[in-house]
Parts: sequence; structure tokens; C-alpha cells
Amino acid sequence: MKAMILAAGRGERLRPLTDTTPKPLLRAGGRPLIAWHLQRLAAAGWRDVVINHAHLGQQIVATLGDGTEFGLSISYSPEPAGALETAGGIAAAMPLLGPHPFLAINGDVWCDWDVARARQLVEREESGPRCAHLVLVDNPPHHPTGDFRLAGDTVLAADRHTDDGTLTYAGIGVFWPEFFAGVPRGAVMKLRPLLDEGIRRGLISGERHAGRWVDVGTCERLALLDMELVRSE
Repeated sequence: MKAMILAAGRGERLRPLTDTTPKPLLRAGGRPLIAWHLQRLAAAGWRDVVINHAHLGQQIVATLGDGTEFGLSISYSPEPAGALETAGGIAAAMPLLGPHPFLAINGDVWCDWDVARARQLVEREESGPRCAHLVLVDNPPHHPTGDFRLAGDTVLAADRHTDDGTLTYAGIGVFWPEFFAGVPRGAVMKLRPLLDEGIRRGLISGERHAGRWVDVGTCERLALLDMELVRSE
């Protein structure tokens, strides 16, 4: 099973830091954000990782190399300036990801979800009609209305009339390749339309993660995470 780290975003809300450093290489707890993902993946037995990049992407390649430092084999999926959004970026990387289900993680989140669960989910759902499994978290203060609801392990659309019971997509999911079959190679496309259609068809499962999760989207949240991780060392 392969993993993909989504690292092509510009990081507008993290400027001026991201004017000279790609968002995944910003440091928290003494290491780049993306290094936390790589270390967790390696510790859980992963070997093959795909990373997409766009803004200042060559810095990512130069810093991480072929992954040997982490005990991994890293392949890169470069994107044009402006990037392809999440669904477009994953679709562009499919030749590297191959024909089997894979784990996808946003490069700008910090989370203690057990990545080893991804393999368990694939084994459990191989015979089921699923095409994606999402990790959901409690709504953070900056996203109080959430994204979806859970009924058991089935992801449902949020109720437009109430925020009760909604959860936020953590930027971590297991995806089956056929989920992206309709995305043209090179297209700029967000993930949400695919998820909405999958939910309508009852093909998206999910789980609530009650552990630590941080969307490192602003300089303030980056600084708070950095202090938290330094204190925990």
C-alpha cells in the first residue's frame, strides 16, 4: 500500500513565511511539518510515498531527496504553478500510486491518527462498495460548521439547517483509485465535489478521530503547535 502526501498548496495565509519556504517545510517541534508524516509512515511499515509539489517544490525535493533518510522510497509528482487542487493533484499522481487503494494526507496538518489503520480499513472493505474512507475530527474554532456527519461508519452530508453532529474532514483519507477515474489528467479540481457525489451514492465511509489534530493554516496556529511540540519533547 502506498501513501501520498499533498504538498502543492501555496499557503497564502502563512505568508510571509511561505514566500520563501513551501508550507510543508515550515518547522514545528524542531522539524518540518512533512517530516512528522514521513516518520509516522516509516514507523508504521510504509515504504513507498508519493509527494506532489508546486510552489517552491524543488525545495521539497532537495530537502527530502529519495526518502532514504526516513527509510522510505519517495516519488514526486510535480504540478504547474498554481497547482491542481486536491482531486486534480491526486489524479495526476495516479501513475505513481498504482491500481491499489492508498492513504492520502494533507501536508499542512499535524495529527496523531494511527496511520497503520489504513491497511486495516482496506482489508476490511475490500469486498464492500466503498471508494473512500475519511478521518473526521471535532470542529475546530476556525471551522465551527464542519463538513459532514457520521451515521455509524457512513459519511453523510451536513444538515444545512443545523450544525449539530457535524465533523470536520481532517485531510486524511484512504481512497480507491476508481474514485478519481473521472478526473481528467491535468485538470484543476477540488476534492469536495467527488466526496459529495460519493456521499450521495452511499460510497464514503469514515471515522471520528478523538486525538490531536491541527490544521496548520496560519502563522498563529503554527506557532502554537511549535510550542506544544517543544514542550512535549
